[in-house]
This record gives sequence, C-alpha cells and structure tokens, in this order.
Amino acid sequence: MSELRLAANFEDGDAFYAALVDAIDRQDDDGAAALLSRLVLILANQIGDRAVLQAALDLAVTNDRG
Repeated sequence: MSELRLAANFEDGDAFYAALVDAIDRQDDDGAAALLSRLVLILANQIGDRAVLQAALDLAVTNDRG
C-alpha cells in the first residue's frame, strides 16, 4: 500500500461506527482518549506504510479545520 484510499474499503461501516461510538460512550473522557489512541496505533501498525499514515494524518488535520 503506497497511496491513501479515500473510497469506502470495508464492509458494514455503519455497524463499525456504532460499535466505535458504543465503546467510546462506555468510557470517561480520559478513557475515551486513551481508547482512541490505542486504536489509532493498532491500525497504524496494520497499515504500516509511513507515507500512507502521513497522508491520513494530513487529511484528518485538514478536515478538522473545516
């Protein structure tokens, strides 16, 4: 993988989103932040490609600014 995929690339995204929101809702604020940090690192390890990870980070920062 050398390029960030922007099209949906997984099955049943709504179910994953619901599971993610549920997992976050069961945490306090600090626990939710820690959960998301762990999830990001697990997924980053799965992706493994530094350029793809940087592109994803750049996109997330850009989208956060509106």
